[in-house]
Amino acid sequence: MANRSSIERRLILPPREVLRAGAILVGIYLTLQLLWTARSVLLLTFLAVLFGLCVAAGADYLARWRIPRAAAAALVVLAVLGVLGGLGAIVAPGIGRQMGDLQRQLPDAVERVEQWLDSRYRGVIESIQNPEAGPSAEGAQPKAQAPGRAATSIRQGLSEQVAGLADHFFDVFSSTLALLAGLILIIFVSIYVAADPGLYRRGIMHLFPHRMRTRAGEVLSEVALMLRRWLLTQLVAMVLIGTLSTIVLLLLGVHAAVALGIIAGLLEFVPYVGPILSSVPAIAMGFLTGPQLAAEVALAYIAIQQAENHLIIPLLMKRGLDLPPVVTIVSQAVMGIVFGFLGLLVAMPMVASAMVMIKMLYVEDVVGDEVSLPGEP
Repeated sequence: MANRSSIERRLILPPREVLRAGAILVGIYLTLQLLWTARSVLLLTFLAVLFGLCVAAGADYLARWRIPRAAAAALVVLAVLGVLGGLGAIVAPGIGRQMGDLQRQLPDAVERVEQWLDSRYRGVIESIQNPEAGPSAEGAQPKAQAPGRAATSIRQGLSEQVAGLADHFFDVFSSTLALLAGLILIIFVSIYVAADPGLYRRGIMHLFPHRMRTRAGEVLSEVALMLRRWLLTQLVAMVLIGTLSTIVLLLLGVHAAVALGIIAGLLEFVPYVGPILSSVPAIAMGFLTGPQLAAEVALAYIAIQQAENHLIIPLLMKRGLDLPPVVTIVSQAVMGIVFGFLGLLVAMPMVASAMVMIKMLYVEDVVGDEVSLPGEP
């Protein structure tokens, strides 16, 4: 009995401990709520730091010419904005016309797809819509309204899917003010990060005990190197894929080839998902001429992606990120569903950063296995 009473007294926590545990739980809950509320700002900040690492490389080069680092970082950002603005001013009129043509002609292209599907797979569509009717007797005339119902059903389904995709895909750009604020945040954060990266590195190091700071510094350096190399590779790949797509579409005679090439280049920033999304409007525009051109466009996009995966990216980054495709696709799906378009943008670099930390801190330090890192020769 005495032992039982002693155990019961040990199980009963003092009121002070209960209050402390409750305060910790409330604090964790409020912190998670704050992080969720500010998720867009946090993801934009991560994107800004990512660009800041590349700006820092340019600032390092200018600093060799005795240019103050803060001025060098600002000059790099202004130079990039100037180049983009100049190119936009030169090609904007032509692109604007092609974007308008794309917007006007894309519904006609979708209608061509519907008609082609209706003519080729009318029986399948009818059996799906009315499974109880069974297959039509040979030689029997189909109902006059069946093709119309099939085309209407396809059109409604495609419209709903495109509308839903647009809502999720451009959620972060829902207002001009939000876009402007995001761009300003990215520009200024990237300048400040590039102007004095050591300041933020030292601040992060203060979060670790002295005995862990050396290893933490090594991990942080590897993550920064990986992010910088990945972003530079992606930017070059975007230009190459956009240019190559435009040339191929022009040779095939597809309408609005320049606009479609720009879409392909921009969506190249999102691995796996982006190239698939960029091929959809191009294939639809191919149907304006006929199914044969649409098939040629689809084959061209497949060939471009194969060239990218086996030639362009290996040449740009001799040692890749070593990310399994399943991990990349699943992480993009989860980040896209939870955080929207911004989550889709930052999914790849965030997962790559996590993989570097897992390899160094767990596989090497805990398990004891040797692993290769993207920055190693």
